[in-house]
This record gives sequence, C-alpha cells and structure tokens, in this order.
Amino acid sequence: MLEIKRARHGDCRTAFDIRLQAIRYQCIGAYTPQQLDVWTSGAAEDGYCGLMEKHFYLGCIQGEPVATGMLDLERREIGAILVLPGFMQRGIGKRILDYLECLARDLGLVEVKLDATLNAAQFYRRCGFVGEQTAIYQSPSGLQLACIPMVKRLLRT
Repeated sequence: MLEIKRARHGDCRTAFDIRLQAIRYQCIGAYTPQQLDVWTSGAAEDGYCGLMEKHFYLGCIQGEPVATGMLDLERREIGAILVLPGFMQRGIGKRILDYLECLARDLGLVEVKLDATLNAAQFYRRCGFVGEQTAIYQSPSGLQLACIPMVKRLLRT
C-alpha cells in the first residue's frame, strides 16, 4: 500500500537518488546521452535539498520511499513526479499526482501547471493536463531541456 508523506531534510539524498534513477531509466531516447549526463550530475546538496524541503512529498511502500512529487503553491506548479524503475507501471505516479492535485484544490488553487518532459507528456494528457507546444525548460543549473508546458483546471468535488 502506498503511503504519501511530506519529505523532510533527512530524505534529501533518498529523493535525489529516486530522481537520478527515474531520469536515467525513463528519459532515454527523449533526450541525448549528454543531456542526461548533465541533468543527473551534481549532488543533492547543490540546491536540491532546499527545494525538496519546501515542496516535496514521498511515496512509500512498507516505509521505503519509491517515488517523489512536488507541489509549489506559490507558482501553482506540480513537478518531480518520479518513480523508481522497479516500481514503475504500478499506478504510483498517478496516485502521487492525484494526491498533489487534491492538496492543491483543498488549498484553494483552481488550476495547476507543469513542464512535462517529452517522455511524460502522454501520461499527463491522460491525467487531464492540456498542452502541445514544445518549449525550453531552463534549470537552475543552466541545463536547457525541451519540455511541454501543460495546465489543468482543478474541478471542485
């Protein structure tokens, strides 16, 4: 059973490792090997921990983190829906996304946005996000990656 909890400082390296493994496994073919190398270089302490402590959630199975998700309320943005390769295709990413959308709705947001990686755009479309145009995502580290900006209206339940 998946438990979703707020990430804490001590979870930083674990969340960063989930990110590395998911990107290296899922994004092959959508981005060049050079882009993947730059994207997954560095360490958790290079700014990831600070971001993670503010906005991140962990999806855990039997107490072990297997997925991440981010909700930045100020930017009305969802991101970092990442799942360890051994746990992909089990609906975990969808459950994290649903949780974050529900949280955003409960906190008064009427829509959320995200920058989908090229390999994840279809997943987000199936989840109700809209967006077709490719843009360039500029990471804080200077990396530029093609992405698809998407938005979803959050319906009241």
